Amino acid sequence: MYSHDTFGLGHLRRNLAIATHLLRRSQPFSALLLTGSPVVESWPMPAGLQVQAMPPVVKTGAEEYASRDSSFSFATVKERREAVILESVIRYRPDVFLIDHAPAGMKGELLEALTFIREEMPATRTVLGLRDIIDSAETVRSQWREQNIYQLLETAYDHILVYGSRHLFDLVREYDIPGSIAAKIRYCGYIARNDSKVISTLGSFQGATPVPGLPVVLVTAGGGGDGYPLLSAYLRALDRIPHNVAQSIVVPGPLMAAEEQRALELAAAQRPDVRIILFTTELAELIRSSDLVVSMAGYNTTAEILVAKKPAILVPRGAPRMEQCLRATLLSNLGLAWAIQPEEDLVTRLADLVLGALAGAKPPRNDWNAVDLGGVHRVGSTLDDLLGINRMSAIGATL
Repeated sequence: MYSHDTFGLGHLRRNLAIATHLLRRSQPFSALLLTGSPVVESWPMPAGLQVQAMPPVVKTGAEEYASRDSSFSFATVKERREAVILESVIRYRPDVFLIDHAPAGMKGELLEALTFIREEMPATRTVLGLRDIIDSAETVRSQWREQNIYQLLETAYDHILVYGSRHLFDLVREYDIPGSIAAKIRYCGYIARNDSKVISTLGSFQGATPVPGLPVVLVTAGGGGDGYPLLSAYLRALDRIPHNVAQSIVVPGPLMAAEEQRALELAAAQRPDVRIILFTTELAELIRSSDLVVSMAGYNTTAEILVAKKPAILVPRGAPRMEQCLRATLLSNLGLAWAIQPEEDLVTRLADLVLGALAGAKPPRNDWNAVDLGGVHRVGSTLDDLLGINRMSAIGATL
């Protein structure tokens, strides 16, 4: 499994959800995860998963990256990452190479490995896993033409898994995918953790012991790299909300700048009804234990909100991609969440929506069943089918 992990935690969390399921199947897989996440050493891993870290980079703009370690140039880090990928493929000799999100890898770092597999390991199945919404249709079409991605999908990949539902977002139509490539595509449903334990109290989370009887508002910005504006706006919105009507758990995330974390802690210190948890690997449990979630609109957090069926206010980032705006609008139109768009007055809208939610207002929730959350199971079944595992098991049982 390849996870470039150049910004945020979404790719890592999605791949770990898939890996956890694959390792627990009745016919379990073995798995090796290639990841560029800077927090991988502090993240809990499922038993049996092998992890190969790549030198981390940070996204600085649309299709622009830099080394997280300033003592190395980006060119040096990219060269090392390419070597790690190729060495791992040669050593591990996978039956399936499952690539997350980036067909060519970060700045083309997968191309050498994909060519090697085609020429030297033809039995290896190359599979691309795409979240449903990548960016605006115009942007994706333009970038894919410029970067020859359509040709790469045609020649380098055996199968393409879409982590979403076609009736909600038709990736083939939106991104103008030709029929020969569309024939390789299977929609799997949304990827969400299915091993979360429901907890009835927040007491096990540091600094988050709840006040009995008060509703809990969870405020999260995912990895936190660009989450300060949302969390700062929420704390300012609380000035317009009476004290002692709710308690707030604010999670900045491990990738938020230290000075921004300190500013939030100082602001929260003025309110006894606010607790800060700088970082947790158990966000799904916090979501399940909350009464309202205020969040950005990243793929994994929204999937976990939908699994828990919690009222949510989504505040998408507006750049460098339109992905979160499109997802927030989609879920708002389904009546499953409230959405605040980037051009709106964030503090005022947050105060109004939070007050309404605390007073009992809920999103319309017209169609919970519209969102298929069984993605990890279908990924596992699809890989079984690709490798003929069920057929081989049946043959083995008769011998």
